[in-house]
Amino acid sequence: MSQTINHHDVTTAALELIYAPVREELSEVEQILRRELQNEHPYVDELVRYGCMLGGKRLRPVLLLLAAKASGRLSHDHLVLAAVVEMIHTATLIHDDVLDEADQRRHLATVNARWNNESSVLLGDYLFTHSFYLASTLGSTQACQIIGRATNIVCEGELRQIGSRGNFELDEDEYLEIIDAKTAALCACCCKLGAVYAAADDEKIEQLTSFGRNLGIAFQIADDLLDIQGDESSTGKSLGTDLEKQKPTLPLIRVLQLVEGGQRSELLNLLNSPEGFDRESIAPWLEQFGALAYAKERAASFADRARREIADLPQSSAKSVLAMLPDFVVMRTA
Repeated sequence: MSQTINHHDVTTAALELIYAPVREELSEVEQILRRELQNEHPYVDELVRYGCMLGGKRLRPVLLLLAAKASGRLSHDHLVLAAVVEMIHTATLIHDDVLDEADQRRHLATVNARWNNESSVLLGDYLFTHSFYLASTLGSTQACQIIGRATNIVCEGELRQIGSRGNFELDEDEYLEIIDAKTAALCACCCKLGAVYAAADDEKIEQLTSFGRNLGIAFQIADDLLDIQGDESSTGKSLGTDLEKQKPTLPLIRVLQLVEGGQRSELLNLLNSPEGFDRESIAPWLEQFGALAYAKERAASFADRARREIADLPQSSAKSVLAMLPDFVVMRTA
């Protein structure tokens, strides 16, 4: 008798394993977030509390905490920094939802859908600025410098992606540069902060930073695949927005790399049609040229690179979980 795989249960089980080495510390991070994300003014308080729920799996704080444990000793500073990176990540999501005109995230209405774009933009700004204030309380400018550089790169990547909308000549190398900036930079930042504040040596810091970067690229390719072929009931967020906004992501770039002659003209006419195009209309093209399988292979290759970066770290439960993360981000359904 065949059995149906419940992907939610699989994801939950995987997350339980990922959280295990830092569960206690992650609970303290949640306390910091609850303490920091409240406000005496009711409207602002409702917004910041709601925004705190949109961050989801807390993978970036977990990444920072695991990097710390895998390379040295975890301290209270790590807990504060884990809260900081989660605020920054949430701010980027809130701003992304405005840019994409998305109406759902984590099975909840987005801030722009429940309130308005003005409140969303300002809430994102509030989280950004509060995260830097919180980082500054550690008594050193080092965290602010690392985070400031990373967030600047993230914004640069987002701007480059906006600038590439409708550019169906975008090649794979430039696409990878954009997602390296908009997604991987923050993952690399998390790992670097974890290692630096654990007093790790330069080699371990570099290994973990590179791990985070490759993990982030694999994550974003997988995320772009979900936008094309995912199930909204599983992901809990609006899908198909990349196509609606004419963002060339890897599957589409692959098709455009291979298609020729009259077929290419037909596809470009579809992509540039005033009515736009959607997941259903692009699906036959992706299948014909094996674009989804190609993108999955590329995500897997960056996941492999990430694993290799930490191969020389001392064995520990934190390292074991870090080694699991690449497969998780590539195979996730939400």
